[in-house]
Amino acid sequence: MTVLSAALLVAVLAGAVIRPFGLPEATVAVPAAGVVMATGAISLDHARAEAELLGPVVGFLAAVLVLAKLCDDEGLFQACGAWLARTSKGSPQRLLAANFLLASVITAVLSLDATVVLLTPVVFATVARLGARPKPHVYACAHLSNTASLLLPVSNLTNLLAFTASGLSFTRFALLMGPAWAVAIAAEYLVFRRFFADDLKGDAAEPADTDTDGVTVEMPVFALATVACTLAGFVVTSALGVEPAWAAFAGALVLAGRALVRGRTTALAVVRATSLPFLAFVLALGIVVRAVVDNGLSGALGHLVPDSSGLMALLGIAALAALLANLINNLPAVLVLLPLAAAAGPGPILAVLLGVNIGPNLTYAGSLATLLWRRIVHQHDHDVELGEFTRLGLITVPATLIPAVAALWVSLRVFGS
Repeated sequence: MTVLSAALLVAVLAGAVIRPFGLPEATVAVPAAGVVMATGAISLDHARAEAELLGPVVGFLAAVLVLAKLCDDEGLFQACGAWLARTSKGSPQRLLAANFLLASVITAVLSLDATVVLLTPVVFATVARLGARPKPHVYACAHLSNTASLLLPVSNLTNLLAFTASGLSFTRFALLMGPAWAVAIAAEYLVFRRFFADDLKGDAAEPADTDTDGVTVEMPVFALATVACTLAGFVVTSALGVEPAWAAFAGALVLAGRALVRGRTTALAVVRATSLPFLAFVLALGIVVRAVVDNGLSGALGHLVPDSSGLMALLGIAALAALLANLINNLPAVLVLLPLAAAAGPGPILAVLLGVNIGPNLTYAGSLATLLWRRIVHQHDHDVELGEFTRLGLITVPATLIPAVAALWVSLRVFGS
């Protein structure tokens, strides 16, 4: 059963990476989940428990995907592109700094998928409009979709899983991860400034106050207000012990209702925005990973996971998580490591998050977000060199992971776990 479970996990991840004939990730994952249950590689009780654990997470993910898509329909990301252009004032260096700020906020608030799927095309259009070199700004979207997803439980699917396991409140999670988030982004920015120094030389065109069609771009106040209220809802639901998915659902419902009444969307478009095949992939992947854990992986990794919150222990956990994320993708990695880290308290759980969120910047296969980013980049006829991507990752991952772990250690000492 160990060999079967491992082989099926490899097949699921390969299907997600390659996506033969453009088929969705669930094409391989769902049958694989059926096989591990049918063969007894995972008991029906364990499969049911895994589905119950992932159910609220998947529900939240669906609501956030709808929220982000409706914000895009309201013109939020188009307005973000106009803000980037104005803020740059013709300077590629200023454009990079503004892009880092914007991508970090969008990733933290609307999740990494919004940065990859919605912001990356806007960045392409903005740099083309300004005549800047796209590489540093487009790479920033990929890296920050991972690194900047550390701040809130809602920023990343991995965070939601860890949030559930940690027992922390929404605000306490953000308080503990905030310093690590800020330190990691600052370190990444410094690396980007040096690595892409040649691409950031010279001047870009002076921006106008209109988009490429000559239409004045205004910030959609209603969409911003809805997002702000949704964030407040996350805090309130956490304090009341209610799943944050309900707050996300409420925000999505408000924007969907407004868009439907105004004829800006359809019910079918809202359903499509939930990305049902991807949600099925997440559930199926969780069951397959649980089968691998039940058949020996947990025991093999158990002695490698430190059982304390000391600085060196946290560094070891984060490094292991980063390595595992690049070997089997960050979502399976967090599913494997969370039960092992949970025994030592919230500190090791958060260290796992640092590893699985920062580590994927090393390779394409480290996170699904990076794979999706690469497809979007290719759609814009922009080449991504594997060697360059890896060289950048070899610098940024240790340069961001080590100080981020140190910041987390300080947070745990100052604020307690």
